[in-house]
Amino acid sequence: MYSLDVNFLKDRPAYQKKPDKKQGLALPTGNLTPAYVGVGLGVCLPLLVAGGWWFLQAKITELEGTIAQLDQENKRLDTEIGNINKIKAETTAVKGETQALVTVFDQIRPWSAMLQDLRDRIPASVQIENVKQISPTPAAQGQPPNNPAGGLEITGLARSYNDVNDFLLTLQQSQFLKSSESKIITATLVDAPLSPNAVRSPTAIPIKPPQIVKYTIQSSMNDIPASELIRELEQKGTVGLVARIRSMQQTGVISK
Repeated sequence: MYSLDVNFLKDRPAYQKKPDKKQGLALPTGNLTPAYVGVGLGVCLPLLVAGGWWFLQAKITELEGTIAQLDQENKRLDTEIGNINKIKAETTAVKGETQALVTVFDQIRPWSAMLQDLRDRIPASVQIENVKQISPTPAAQGQPPNNPAGGLEITGLARSYNDVNDFLLTLQQSQFLKSSESKIITATLVDAPLSPNAVRSPTAIPIKPPQIVKYTIQSSMNDIPASELIRELEQKGTVGLVARIRSMQQTGVISK
């Protein structure tokens, strides 16, 4: 017969095996990719930050150099702009002086041309005794004269009032005078003057001389520029003034 030998002492707690305290920590097992990624990020981020800081410092240095160059260029351009503005101011001043001289020159009315124009227009029955220039009419205080060229006053003798009117009408057609301001100031009957060569006989019967009209006509000079009267000036023989005007037109100082 077989005997059954069962040892129940091994099942008691006192006989249970205790864990070995000298055994190390157990490493985790399984997928370690997240851990590697974390370690890689921990190492790379400081490197990236350091690289970015170095790059920014290099850019800042480069931009500071560019700013310094731009400041120098700006100062140079400011100097050139100042010189250009100075030249412009000088040019404007010269143009103003030139234009003032041209304006004065363009207002010239040669007396030779005006007297020739009077000779061409006077009727045969009218005589001119005197021609004088009238000063410009003063305008309001601080304002230029209405007509800087002034005017003319013509005095003389005519056979009749109609002859004086005819003379006035011909003067109103002159390009050198303003037709609207040409008018008869005085017209009176006077005895005709005796000829200085006339010899009076003591026994001659005195004869009353015929009466004629003594007149005074005034007119304002036309303010049309001389450059617009070239044809009239040429017809009256003012060659020098016409040549100067055409020379200035060729240089552009006076417009054609």
